[in-house]
Amino acid sequence: MEPIYIAGIAMTEFGRHLERSLQDLALEALQGALADSGALRADIGAVFYAGITNGHLQGQLSIPGQVLCSKIGLEGVPVYNVENACASGSTAVHLAVQSLRSGATDVALALGAEKMNVPDKARALALFETGWDVSTAEENYATLVKMGEGIVVPPGSESDRPYSKFMAIYAAMCRWHMKTYGTTQRQIAAVCAKNHQHSVHNPYSQFRKTFSIEEVLAAPPITYPITLPMCAPLSDGAAAAILCTEAGLKRIGADPKRCVRIAASVIRSFTLRGLDEPHKHVSLLAAREAYEIAGLGPQDMHVAEVHDASAMGEIIQSENLGLAPLGEGGVCAERGDFTLGGRLPINTSGGLESKGHPLGATGIGQLYELVTQLRGEAGSRQVHGARHAIQENGGGLQGVEEAAVAIHILSR
Repeated sequence: MEPIYIAGIAMTEFGRHLERSLQDLALEALQGALADSGALRADIGAVFYAGITNGHLQGQLSIPGQVLCSKIGLEGVPVYNVENACASGSTAVHLAVQSLRSGATDVALALGAEKMNVPDKARALALFETGWDVSTAEENYATLVKMGEGIVVPPGSESDRPYSKFMAIYAAMCRWHMKTYGTTQRQIAAVCAKNHQHSVHNPYSQFRKTFSIEEVLAAPPITYPITLPMCAPLSDGAAAAILCTEAGLKRIGADPKRCVRIAASVIRSFTLRGLDEPHKHVSLLAAREAYEIAGLGPQDMHVAEVHDASAMGEIIQSENLGLAPLGEGGVCAERGDFTLGGRLPINTSGGLESKGHPLGATGIGQLYELVTQLRGEAGSRQVHGARHAIQENGGGLQGVEEAAVAIHILSR
């Protein structure tokens, strides 16, 4: 299989960019990736654009990628619009890899950009409730919240302000894990505190404030066991990656010392498994496939970025990726295994909870962090000696798990 490389990658600061346009954010990310790779706009043979809020929040349907590309100087090449819920950015990267391997081009761009902060916050929050079968929304909700039955909810642990139904579902997943494996709210808070501490060292993070475990537990509740700092915010931002074949690298004159190889790129969709079949989780199966393609295993990974729209996500995905035994992700987190300086740092960027979650840009932002780590350019958050890294990025819900999951393994 022909090797594919990330030759250049860049991201904007994620956050509330009320004064900036989608075009402005995308242009910054594109220019950064081009400068990082040494490529010119004319070198790009295909564009894969991930942006899933355009239609819902800006009213731009059908050709959002073509419209955006026309404003940032990209024209005359195929533009593919990618929508795969929160996994859209990683899916754009995966499709770029397939395009390069097919021989359609030797240089491809994956670009994710979103403007999620709009005056009507309820409209932005409502977007999340399209990430399942909308024809059976109430049935979906009832099925998923049942996961949390059997855990006594302490008084005062429910917000009196509106929140997304998906947070109630994340809470139900937490409670299922708590009653099944003995995971505690404190362990979930340990993940959150760790990620907020990591974010202090990331200039692109939306939040750069530390929290202790006690402060996370004492923060305003959303729905038990989730408190406010455990949740990803609404975010604006963009990220871009220039991917190349070896011929493409030579053509653009990329510095081979800074190019990172994509050792595996896997997209997998849900199965209608039962709650009592965690060994069939879509992320676990996708990770197993990725390890086989890369010829590596969990024991070979040095750093990871996983999807933590709520802090519980990191615990679940650390187990699915084989970085912790099933049911022990919370124990490992509380012990410090996943903290900088620990056995295998996870979410050195600060994770979605801190760095932010501009849906279509999220996956490429995760890969930006891992490329930076493998290049040894992460500064105060550097994992020393990192040579292999894994990313997990999920999106939507179908049955009792993510509708789509992307796994990438990167190597130097």
